[in-house]
Amino acid sequence: MKADKLGKIEFTADAQGSFTRLDKLLCLRLPDFTRSRIVSLIEGGSVTVNGSTVKKNYCPQNGDSIVVRLPEPVEYDAAPEDIPLDIVFEDSDVVVVNKPKGMVVHPAHGNLSGTLVNALMYHCKGSLSGINGVMRPGIVHRIDKDTSGLIVAAKNDAAHISLAAQFKEHSVLREYRAVVYGGFREPVGVIDRPIGRNSVLRKKMTSRGAANAKNAVTHYEVIEQFSGFSYIKCVLETGRTHQIRVHMSDIGHPLLGDTVYGPSKQKTDFEGQCLHAKTLGFIHPSTGKLMLFDSELPDYFEKALEKLRRTLCIR
Repeated sequence: MKADKLGKIEFTADAQGSFTRLDKLLCLRLPDFTRSRIVSLIEGGSVTVNGSTVKKNYCPQNGDSIVVRLPEPVEYDAAPEDIPLDIVFEDSDVVVVNKPKGMVVHPAHGNLSGTLVNALMYHCKGSLSGINGVMRPGIVHRIDKDTSGLIVAAKNDAAHISLAAQFKEHSVLREYRAVVYGGFREPVGVIDRPIGRNSVLRKKMTSRGAANAKNAVTHYEVIEQFSGFSYIKCVLETGRTHQIRVHMSDIGHPLLGDTVYGPSKQKTDFEGQCLHAKTLGFIHPSTGKLMLFDSELPDYFEKALEKLRRTLCIR
């Protein structure tokens, strides 16, 4: 599949993709696009097969040339904001940011300013990918408001497509640190439970019988144990919304400060889950080189550990 920085994506249907509906094939080939956006592109004439527009239920055949032309992004109506950013790395393709706890990644109802997107729009001066629409320019993945740590944004569409494919293939290294309730008998473990949106509480995710659940795997390792709490490392094999928070709660170890998936009345005065995206690794979209970044634990996290270490430390 070829992509350029002018918003055109080209690929040839192979035997594996033959006789699959066009909209479904594009969902597989363009994992960062929503199905509704893909259908909108097809119905708007932005997708051609062998030079002609077709309907969404058209079934491409082996060898068909498929071209997706992305419309120019609509100007985002929120002004860029001069918000300080902790830039870990930046070049013409990507920018890696160490996001602080409390910052929302992209604008949404109730958070239309002060977001990472607002800050990136100011810092990058319009040089961000437009694939994810006007509300999420440059955003390939995200971390929760109260999760701190490393996040990569794309500065052009070609970089965005490359990074999105890596996230889709689960080849991006994402290592987190967390403080959770309780002690562990075994120092390492794997949680393999599909996660989907809660059918009743739409803002929550669940691994308990959600109709739209997708495969989710979290590896964890105990670093240090205290009286009633543990400091752990989590490595994501997949990247579902709230994955670590849901999985750790499932096995009886909700995150410290997480009132959504943990106890509503916390045993400490800690606000928001104690979770930090410490390490991030991916293949650079242009150079093909492995890029590996690591971040220090932020002050809020260190203070939480110091407070716990003043209790009985088990190991």
